[in-house]
Amino acid sequence: MRIGIGYDIHRFQEGRPLVLGGVTLPGETGLGGHSDADVLLHAVIDALLGAAGLGDIGQRYPPDDPAWAGADSRRLLAEVRAAVEDAGYRPESVDATVIAERPKLGPHLSQMRQVIGEALALDAGRVNVKATTNEGIGAIGRGEGIAAIAVALLGEAKQ
Repeated sequence: MRIGIGYDIHRFQEGRPLVLGGVTLPGETGLGGHSDADVLLHAVIDALLGAAGLGDIGQRYPPDDPAWAGADSRRLLAEVRAAVEDAGYRPESVDATVIAERPKLGPHLSQMRQVIGEALALDAGRVNVKATTNEGIGAIGRGEGIAAIAVALLGEAKQ
């Protein structure tokens, strides 16, 4: 078994859709970033890459490479799953937390779990997504953006 941790943070940016966990939240201000700025999937990607010893998201998808401009993070997650499997591992479980003052995420967490589970070929019961606030402290607490942290557990791929 191998464990990896991932973290990501992005500022809000007007004029962009908010995408979290592969789910577009209508009517919400989006996040700035080179791809779709999905902080939750980016944290999961980094956790998977870390657990497999495959570097990080910035090495695999450089933010200055125009090929990744506006990229759908669900696609990136599926590619990372394939790379993890090529390295001889398979995802076993993911636990993630989104840190945001807004919007309210409770109604969307189940769908986020489903999206992540599908991308990783995991039962949604092996994916946990939680939301919390920063209690008004720091940039996240002031509502300047959203952060996410994730832990991924990998097992050896079945032969």
